[in-house]
This record gives sequence, structure tokens and C-alpha cells, in this order.
Amino acid sequence: MNRALRWLSWLGGIGLLLVTAVDTAGVIGRHIGLPLHGSIELIQPAILLAGVAGLIAATDARSHAKVHLVIDRLGEKAKHRARRTADMAALLFFAGLLVGSGWIQIDMWNSHERSELLGVPWAAMRAVATAGLFAITCLLAWRVVRRQP
Repeated sequence: MNRALRWLSWLGGIGLLLVTAVDTAGVIGRHIGLPLHGSIELIQPAILLAGVAGLIAATDARSHAKVHLVIDRLGEKAKHRARRTADMAALLFFAGLLVGSGWIQIDMWNSHERSELLGVPWAAMRAVATAGLFAITCLLAWRVVRRQP
């Protein structure tokens, strides 16, 4: 595992550990009469970090979901073509998500949106999502341009 994937694994793991800790504290707090107000608002950024890290790592490791039932029955040349087609389709999909995410981020940048209880800035969360989509799009574009098998 290369250094970037190891770093992403740690980032995603820490995000999931934060989610578990906050949610556990929220559940225990509700049962003992000391609720943790805003626990969902704390969980959302941690889930975002874990999701972005997971998507980037899966893209880099080529471990997104695949249907091997058909692909494994193809010849080498056809397998290569199927992988390229899948990479191009994924590139178009993530590029579309990137454009949409960037558009919303630009439209809402000066609105100073914050969560209701804790004031978590939505612009920062959108920036993380957009940066993650940009990284995925760049990885896929590089793969398509290099014509990697």
C-alpha cells in the first residue's frame, strides 16, 4: 500500500471512530438524561471525511464495484476495452458531480450557512466534498489519458 492510500485509510478510519464515539456518547447521554445536543451535526463532517477518503482510496486502488461475471469471460483485449469504458464512464460521472458541487459551492459561498445548533459551516463541508471530487476526477482523467490497462 502506498503512502497516500495509507494516509487516506487513517483519515477515513479516524472519521469513522469519531462517528462511533459521538454517536455512542449521544445514545448514552439520552439514556442517562444528559443528551448530547448537536451530535448529528458533529457526525456529518466525520462521515464526509470518511466517505471522501474511501472514494479516493477506492478510485486509486481500482477497487470500485465491478461485475466480474461478464468481465472475467472476456479476452484480454476486450477486458482492457471494458476497463477503459468503465474508467471513462466513471470520469464523466465524477466530473458531473464535481461541476454540480462546485456550482452549488460558488452559489452559496456568501450565504454563510451554518448548522442550527453548533454552527458547523456548510461551506467548509462543501469545500471538502468538492476537493474530494476533484481528486477523484483527476485520478480517473490521468488513468484515461495514460491508457492504463
